[in-house]
Amino acid sequence: MKFNRRDFIKITGTGALAAGMPALASGAGGMTPPAGKTDSFKLAIAGYTFAQLTLDQALAIMQRTGVSLLGIKDMHLSLDSTQETINAFLAKADSFGVKPYGVGVIYMKTEAEADRAFAYARMVGVPLIVGAPDVSLLPYVEKKVKEYDLRLGIHNHGPDQKLYPGPDDVWEAIKNLDKRIGYCLDIGHTTRLGLDPVAAVLKYHERIFDFHVWDTDKPVKAGGCVEAGRGIIDFPKFFKTLREVKYEGTVSLEYTKDMRDPLPGIAESIGYFRGVLAGLV
Repeated sequence: MKFNRRDFIKITGTGALAAGMPALASGAGGMTPPAGKTDSFKLAIAGYTFAQLTLDQALAIMQRTGVSLLGIKDMHLSLDSTQETINAFLAKADSFGVKPYGVGVIYMKTEAEADRAFAYARMVGVPLIVGAPDVSLLPYVEKKVKEYDLRLGIHNHGPDQKLYPGPDDVWEAIKNLDKRIGYCLDIGHTTRLGLDPVAAVLKYHERIFDFHVWDTDKPVKAGGCVEAGRGIIDFPKFFKTLREVKYEGTVSLEYTKDMRDPLPGIAESIGYFRGVLAGLV
């Protein structure tokens, strides 16, 4: 069964979301699988999506679009926050029906920065750090993973950075490390490298803990973020593959177009994802 973009919008009520009307009822984390199916992965939003908004604005958008899981970025909760500050943050998020699933992206260049990142994640109470530690720091980071029993998902940044540009670069750095060190696979940046993100899912899914998902208009460095479904990424194939490999982590929208007014694009993208899932067989 195939759906075009108009069908997706009819199914998900994306236009209503963009207009500020309540989101459709949905399952945990905001995914709406077809009747008779329950997806093991959950939809979330990566905190960098809200980099130019206040925390209250970010939480209101999540509430309006029916997504309950947030990846916390430090512009909204400093890495040096006290437990009291963190508790206040968590209480405010809870009042909007939002819960953190992880923290990051956190860069780590020194042992002190790694210590801070793991202590921060423990205080927030999440099981996952999305991070980008220097490769030379990985042996120390592995010790922290064992000490805290937390997962670290290394984020690939495409052609913009020399540190972990693509999925294979991450693998070369982590393949012999504790299996709690894996991926936050960014499929937009993977595509901008000219690579197929679905191939990376098939190859590395056992070590993928989180995805940053966004659509891009070109498979090159100059490729920019567009609303999901308007670019070149094959999202039906992507989500079908997640089901096939029985992926159990988070799928986090990271929308960086129109960052001062992201609600329409976020609503359209989330609605498109729900429509894709509803149209898959």
